[in-house]
Amino acid sequence: ANDLYDFRKGADAPGRIGPARVLPEGWLGTSEVRTGMIVSFAIATVAGLYLWSVAGWPVVAIGAASILAGIGYTAGPFALAYIGLGDLFVLLFFGFVAVLGTYYVQAGGLHPEAVLAAIPVGALATAILVVNNVRDLDRDRAAGKRTLAVMLGRRGSRAEFLALLIAAYAVPLGLWAQGFRTAWILLPFATGSLAVRALHAVRVREDGPALNQALLDTAGLHALFGLLFAAGIALG
Repeated sequence: ANDLYDFRKGADAPGRIGPARVLPEGWLGTSEVRTGMIVSFAIATVAGLYLWSVAGWPVVAIGAASILAGIGYTAGPFALAYIGLGDLFVLLFFGFVAVLGTYYVQAGGLHPEAVLAAIPVGALATAILVVNNVRDLDRDRAAGKRTLAVMLGRRGSRAEFLALLIAAYAVPLGLWAQGFRTAWILLPFATGSLAVRALHAVRVREDGPALNQALLDTAGLHALFGLLFAAGIALG
């Protein structure tokens, strides 16, 4: 959906400095990408039918809202990514909706610790978007795509990236300091060097290749942090 509507609006065009996308490169046509989008949402809906049978109507609400957000992120005259709301909705859906929805389906309710656990997951997912938008800032501005990075500028976006990293690492530290979890919960701090490397690139570099590497580093950080955070919770 993102590829399709960004391409239609001119935000993705040949010569983009980010990783290659199928439409600007001419590898697929818009009808093929649209079909892929519909099939992907259909598969998700089929999976959701089972989860609905297990956990009831909240799953329907989550699924419907997620599909609408997935399309509305870049589609329509008030696309979320084009009015500076992309970061907020990534934090909401990739963090709180994903983690709390998963917890609810398995536990049949919610728990305050699940809310806290959603913060680093959402924060680091949003950090990936920040790197992407800092890299594309000039092209997005020219295309009329008013991402939060366009609104804040590079300095403000770099501050946002740092704040997201701080929020992610503050959660396991807080859980340990308050005695809710043992020292195993500090396992995510093993990812510190990866976070520092990504932060350094975002703070000092503006060229596409360096920020593409920072994008990969931040995605890797999100995955590794999540695995270690889950392990820390499981171990106590």
